Order: sequence, then C-alpha cells, then structure tokens
Amino acid sequence: MSTFDLSRALHERGALLDGHFRLSSGRHSNRFVQKFRILEDPRLVEEVARGIAGAFRAVRPTVVVSAAVGGIVLGYEVARQLGTLALFVEKEDGVPKLRRNFQLNADDRVLIVEDVVTTGMSVREVIDVVRGYGAHVAGVGVIVKRGDADFGVPTHALLDLPIVSYAPAECPQCASGLPIDDPGSRRA
Repeated sequence: MSTFDLSRALHERGALLDGHFRLSSGRHSNRFVQKFRILEDPRLVEEVARGIAGAFRAVRPTVVVSAAVGGIVLGYEVARQLGTLALFVEKEDGVPKLRRNFQLNADDRVLIVEDVVTTGMSVREVIDVVRGYGAHVAGVGVIVKRGDADFGVPTHALLDLPIVSYAPAECPQCASGLPIDDPGSRRA
C-alpha cells in the first residue's frame, strides 16, 4: 500500500483507543482497535480492501467469505475489487454457518477476510464452515493483527500491531480497580 499509511489513518479516525477493555475473546487489554471507525469511511474501506485484494490476487480466489457483522462491509469491498462473490458466516442458535442460501463447493478457492484479529477465534470458525463445504481456503486477509494467530494457510495483515492482552484473573487494570469498557461485538 505504497502511499497509504494505515497506521496514520487509524490514528486520524480515532480507531486506536486507550483504556481498559474486554475484548471479544474475553481477554482484557489496555488498547482497543475500534474497527467500525475504519468501516464507517468508504474511502478508507476501499484503500484497506485494495491492500488485502492485492495480496491475494495471484491465488485467484473465487469467493470472499467473512464473519457477520463487522466483516460484511470489508468482505464485500474485497470481493468487489477481486470480481468475486461476497458471502458471510453468521450464527444460528450459536452455531456459525452459511445462511441465506449461500453455497460453496469443492472447486471454490476462498479468501477469508477479517478486520481485527487477536486470538483468531472468528477466523477459525469461518475456516471450519468453509472446509465443511469441501472448499479450499486460499488465504486469510486481515486489516490489523493484534496477536499471534496461525491459521495454517497464507495470511496477510496490513498492519501488525502487537497489543498485550490478559486473562481476566491476570489483568493488572482489574487488580487496580479500573472500570472496564466492553466495546466488542462478539462474546466468547
């Protein structure tokens, strides 16, 4: 992403927050990436999607799959730039699945996209759904990678932003009595 500075854009959008946060994984952190401050700006989404699409264009994905709700906007724009379909996984009775008559088959080369990865739980759920249809996972494209998550497939993050997180019982901010904010969209 030659002239595009994602780190600067995140700061300008107010997407990097400091405080005491409960992450979607259930872990606690003193920093949070508010993905919707990225996803609310179509020009920024277009730039971010260009970076992800460019990293995977050579593998010729046939479909882009993301997780609802946060990944829908990003998945759509990456798919638009690659000229593929955009599907999303959502939960039904707590079980991740393709709904809305979405289908995959064994010939599909799937690019999975995600906004922010810490533990990788959402991506692993999407990978399991995709493989359940017999489709091939061609790779995982991520806007921000906060932690070490290995998906066993080619993975490209536009920004590696290691941020320390803690199990709740080990959280120094909890120990000091600092109130916690719960801005995440999914609970473990």
